[in-house]
Amino acid sequence: MGKIEIAPSILSADAAYLARDIGRVEDAGISYLHIDIMDGHFVPNLSYSPMVVKAIRPLSKLVFDVHLMLAEPLRYAEAFARAGADLITVHAEVVSDAKEAAKILHSYGVKAGISVKPGTPAEVVFDVLGDYDLVLVMSVEPGFGGQKYMDVATEKIAALRRQIIENQLHTLIEVDGGIGIQNAGIPAGAGADILVAGSAVFGADNPSAAIRAMQQAAEKAVR
Repeated sequence: MGKIEIAPSILSADAAYLARDIGRVEDAGISYLHIDIMDGHFVPNLSYSPMVVKAIRPLSKLVFDVHLMLAEPLRYAEAFARAGADLITVHAEVVSDAKEAAKILHSYGVKAGISVKPGTPAEVVFDVLGDYDLVLVMSVEPGFGGQKYMDVATEKIAALRRQIIENQLHTLIEVDGGIGIQNAGIPAGAGADILVAGSAVFGADNPSAAIRAMQQAAEKAVR
C-alpha cells in the first residue's frame, strides 16, 4: 500500500460556494473529489445531477469520484461520464449483473467502482473484484452526512484486502462514512487506500489542515 488518499465529499460543502470549497481542498494536495449522487429512492435523500458535475468540471483537475446511490445507476452513468466523471461507482445491491456493469462503465471511458452498504457482506463482490478498479465500503447507511462510523466496516475492509492480496489484484479500497481525524487510522489500518470525508473536512475551520491531519493519522496506522 502506498499513500492513503483523502477524498473530500462535496455533499458537506457549501452549495452556494462550491468553486471556493473545491479550490480550498485541492490546495491541500488531494487527488480525489468525492461526488455523491442520490435519487431519493435507493437512499432517502437527493443530490446533484450531471449538470452540476459538468459545471464544476472546469474548476478542477482532481479525479471526479462519482458515487451513484441510485436505484437505476446504469441508466444515468453515461450522462455522468460525459459530464466529466473519471470514476463511477455503482451499488452491488442494485446491479443485476456486476460483471456486465463493470464492462458498461469501462465502455464510457471511466474507471469502475462497486459499493456495498453496511448490511451487505463483502463476499458479495469477491468474484468481481478483478473487474473493478475500486471497491467502496460504506461505513454508514448511505444518504446523509455527519453519521457515526460503523465498526462492521472494519472487518469488511480487512476481508477485501486479503482477497485483493491473495488474488494479486490492483483494486483500490475506498471507505465512506463517519471518518475524521480521530478514527482515520481504523479503516486505514484495516487496508483502505482512500478515505472519504465530508463534514470532517468542510466543517473544519481550516479544511486543508484537517485533510493533512487526517492523512497523517491514517498513514501512522499503516507504518
